[in-house]
Amino acid sequence: MHISEGVLSPAVLGAGAALTALGTAVGLRRLDYDRIMTVALLSAAFFVGSLVHIPVGVGSVHLVLNGLLGVLLGWAAFPAILAALALQALLFQYGGLTALGVNTFTMAFGGVLAAWVYKTIIRISGRGLLRAAAFCGGALGVALAGLFTAAAMTFSDESFLTAAELLLLAHLPVMLLEGVMTLFTVAFIAKARPEMLEISE
Repeated sequence: MHISEGVLSPAVLGAGAALTALGTAVGLRRLDYDRIMTVALLSAAFFVGSLVHIPVGVGSVHLVLNGLLGVLLGWAAFPAILAALALQALLFQYGGLTALGVNTFTMAFGGVLAAWVYKTIIRISGRGLLRAAAFCGGALGVALAGLFTAAAMTFSDESFLTAAELLLLAHLPVMLLEGVMTLFTVAFIAKARPEMLEISE
């Protein structure tokens, strides 16, 4: 779901960079420094997961894991995803440095909103709907990242509208897969390390 360099307009690139800087500042300010190792491990998982490409028609999709990072890290998903995407841009030329702000915002803010939905379900129902909340968090993270990416492309040039629609359709299976992955991951963590689920607001 990386947007390559040279695709987006300067206005969209500037807005993405500014929003990513703001989100990263909030994430670092709210980060409990006892959890830096957790942030680093999840950033590495995001880095590796998005390198695994699944063929879909003439293109391919990959795991995003932004919903899982949002559920486990809250706003700290911003610095975690920024670090992973920066390394991908430098090492593999995925996305590129000029589009780094937009790519980070689309994935990280999607994860933060997914975490808000997850926490809202837990707050209303208690732990009884933990698995359903985790599934929603994982699937919604990908869905929102796709929507934000499609919006960035469309705002840059309306001729990208068809490509944006195809992007969303191609990621429907990934939404379901990541919902299931997040469900099982959160269910395991709830038993083994429940303190990891106490994410900050």
